[in-house]
Amino acid sequence: MAVKVLVVDDSGFFRRRVSEILSSDSNIQVIGTATNGREAIDQALALKPDVITMDYEMPMMDGITAVRQIMQRCPTPVLMFSSLTHEGARVTLDALDAGAVDFLPKNFEDISRNPDKVKQLLCEKVHSISRSNRRFSSTVTAPAATTHAARPGGGSPSGITSHARPSAPVHTAPASAPRRKSYRLVAIGTSTGGPVALQRVLTQLPGNFPAPIVLIQHMPAAFTKAFAERLDKLCKISVKEAEDGDVLRPGLALLAPGGKQMMVDGRGTVRILPGDERLNYRPCVDVTFGSAAKAYGDKVLAVVLTGMGADGREGARMLKQSGSQVWAQDEASCVIYGMPMAVVKANLSDAVYGLDDIGRHLSEACI
Repeated sequence: MAVKVLVVDDSGFFRRRVSEILSSDSNIQVIGTATNGREAIDQALALKPDVITMDYEMPMMDGITAVRQIMQRCPTPVLMFSSLTHEGARVTLDALDAGAVDFLPKNFEDISRNPDKVKQLLCEKVHSISRSNRRFSSTVTAPAATTHAARPGGGSPSGITSHARPSAPVHTAPASAPRRKSYRLVAIGTSTGGPVALQRVLTQLPGNFPAPIVLIQHMPAAFTKAFAERLDKLCKISVKEAEDGDVLRPGLALLAPGGKQMMVDGRGTVRILPGDERLNYRPCVDVTFGSAAKAYGDKVLAVVLTGMGADGREGARMLKQSGSQVWAQDEASCVIYGMPMAVVKANLSDAVYGLDDIGRHLSEACI
């Protein structure tokens, strides 16, 4: 059965072009369009699409307000379009907190220059989020917004609420208690659903968390600095976008910059390298995990969170061969059970935990 899509954008050109691209896939059906947020809500209620593509800047009602109201009235997976600017990144992160599942940069040049690449990426995103595990609730808020104050001097939480949590508690099979150890590094990799998932995990960590942390989130270059700044304001630990030569230290999380690769060495230094065009992901979880395995042997605790594809599996394999621990997020709490599934199916996971348990277990495991 075809995925039914509602296209929302105030630009006539962009509405037509997105509709044409989606309609070229025989398994996608564009069932309607809207020119502003209010129309989007009305159309979502009337047409009940499987996926909504949503612009941010529109007259009458902006995209984020529309996403919030859609999550309250007719929860539907939303793919946001955003500009490749710092402000665009901030807006996109707000949209993800409001309940959007994923995002794509709105780049008119790419549509003209690389129509086949744009078609492949857009259609893949629509198919993946239509199959996402996400269940929506307008009444439940993310723990990060309500139960965790920022560390002293680090700014205050922005009061963000997430409407993208399961509408009922997710009950998973009891997992064994984490293995306690003096880890030299915690490495966390994620993709689709990662911004909200990382926020939920990291806000549970105490300011005196005893291990350095590296974060690998598939994200464009213009977005990672804004994302790191947001996490830094919300968390008790410090968070920053990684720079070449940064030193790993306890209580600090370094976020891999978009468009580049992040590696660690045995001296506790981070290396930021140009993104290799031959690699699908920049940053790539496999690259960082692999460097951690080489640098720290059995003293790494790696976590693979929600995401499309299988990035992280081969890096997890290298970590396991070195004797390190690998955890995976469980299927029930993932937005997209792709990356964690790849690790679990390859028998590389030492433990599988629900999203809301991972932060607590990290605090218990690291001594």
